Amino acid sequence: SQYNEQLMFEEMNLSRPILKAVTALGFREPTPIQKACVPVGLLGRDLCACAATGTGKTAAFMLPVLERLVYKPRTSQVTRVLVLVPTRELGIQVHSVARQLAQFTSITTCLAVGGLDLKSQEAALRAGPDVLIATPGRLIDHLHNTPSFELSHIEILILDEADRWGRRHRAAEPGR
Repeated sequence: SQYNEQLMFEEMNLSRPILKAVTALGFREPTPIQKACVPVGLLGRDLCACAATGTGKTAAFMLPVLERLVYKPRTSQVTRVLVLVPTRELGIQVHSVARQLAQFTSITTCLAVGGLDLKSQEAALRAGPDVLIATPGRLIDHLHNTPSFELSHIEILILDEADRWGRRHRAAEPGR
């Protein structure tokens, strides 16, 4: 899509806490994927974007999400954003970026992926984090086994690396 190649973070109408985090992370100028996606995301519109690894895709979708959460404070302890990721490694990376971008806000995040402590994830989910980053298998486990955890208040769904989902699941099918 068309985007303003001259756009800077300061011109994106981001809140002070988010801009402070962007500066603390050492981001000087938005990458092309961020210039294209952040303004659209800030309008509350759906996005479908593709860019090479290491180009700032996570910040491209997390900045508008965090901005929405800053300006629409929660009225109860519920999870409002679900980020589904295909692998634990990607989940860890997305969670790290989300936490860093939210560091000067009251926005809470939770990581629910296989291979990490189940009990600590259950405790974090019971607290109703604003943002949940999860792999499908662990999300299903928690939906079945974590009392009081539900997804009925999700406002934003992000399928990160959606292009990898089909290949991964097709390869897991019997006979393939």
